[in-house]
Amino acid sequence: MVTFRIALVSLLVACSSAFTSPQHHVVVTRSSVLQMAAESGAREPVKVGVIGCGRIGIVHLGAINKAPGVVPIVVSNPTVSKAEDAAKRFGVPKFTSDAMDVITDPEVDAVWICSPSQYHADQIKACAANGKHVFCEKPIATDLAETVEAINACNEAGVKLMIGLQRRFDPNFLRVRTAIENKEVGDTIIIKTCSRDPSPPPYEYVKGGGGIFNDMAVHDLDMTRFLAGEDPIEILAVGSCHIDKSIEDLPGSEAFDTASCIVRYPNGVNAMVDVCRQSSYGYDQRAEVLGTKGMIATDNVYPNTAKIYKNDFTGNADMPYDFFLSRYFEAYVTETEAFCRSLVEDTPVPCTGIDGLVALTMSLAADKSAAEGRWVKFSEIIQQVYCESPTECNLLVDSDVFPDGFKPVGNFKDLDKLVAPDVDKQKEDSSILSSFNSWFSKV
Repeated sequence: MVTFRIALVSLLVACSSAFTSPQHHVVVTRSSVLQMAAESGAREPVKVGVIGCGRIGIVHLGAINKAPGVVPIVVSNPTVSKAEDAAKRFGVPKFTSDAMDVITDPEVDAVWICSPSQYHADQIKACAANGKHVFCEKPIATDLAETVEAINACNEAGVKLMIGLQRRFDPNFLRVRTAIENKEVGDTIIIKTCSRDPSPPPYEYVKGGGGIFNDMAVHDLDMTRFLAGEDPIEILAVGSCHIDKSIEDLPGSEAFDTASCIVRYPNGVNAMVDVCRQSSYGYDQRAEVLGTKGMIATDNVYPNTAKIYKNDFTGNADMPYDFFLSRYFEAYVTETEAFCRSLVEDTPVPCTGIDGLVALTMSLAADKSAAEGRWVKFSEIIQQVYCESPTECNLLVDSDVFPDGFKPVGNFKDLDKLVAPDVDKQKEDSSILSSFNSWFSKV
């Protein structure tokens, strides 16, 4: 995934100054528990806080509570009674209604952000400003410029950032990925994924949700990249409404309850994605890869393996899981454990901010393709972002006028000089950030 990642990371231009907030500069000098553990050879417990005690927050909190070497010490939720209930349930000593109480707690080393999407970017930046490592449910932000700012804030502060793309941790999809890596089915030819929900969400959920590509298909688009092991080139997407006609008055892809995408990857590999907000037979989540020597595919996940054999029916005794938390519970727990392990052992995170940025870029390109009825190159989306500084970015949409010094990048291979090193790369080479800043200041 070299060229596309280079293009995206070039947007993450980091500099040596401290993270800048609108009011003041914050320079964090407190040694992290990870650094102290590495220096002493001992492993102190990593103390964490969780923002958001809804369904996802509770799943993560339960996993954190069981992970070795990690201790939850504070939780927050705007409805403080939910935070109090979660604290009692999992034995967390502190609870609050204010997310900033978690972020600024001097005992907290890392923060899980499980709040609504519109708060993610600001909370990530605040965590970075206070020297906290971050796990954030996708998306990082609701637009590309804010996404770049949030990742830059973490890179500048030298803190870890992991994004929750839980399907990457599902054992079924992981087995397909392993088969591809081991060439069990030969070289990849075609990738297919489908996501079909048991029933459509309410009108209020769809309205303002960013459309079917951003709130639903993004998971499948990311999965095609995960399985391809390459960065994508371009996309063609279409959408329609078949189930809930009430949403047809909504703008753009919010009016779609059904959509299909074709994603082009290097070496002639194509990926096909279909999503629908209703499936009469349960939660349908499958993947298939055709290779030169065979094919591997996943089935849906059922609550049990029982089958019924009758003269008029033969098959599973029960329907597939009908709710995403049931279907992906194991994956949510596994990704939480993976970040905990990264914190305790001070190793790179398995799902980075760049992964979150690429997933958002893919969904935005799909939206643009469906709106304009054409193939859209992902570089078109990247070129809309202009950063005056690492944490001051804007979108230049539908404009031929660019600020002084900004030139749209057309060749991803030329962007390696603009790659901002993350915290783990900085540990491997302590001079890499200063070298980058020195070069960038001359541009």
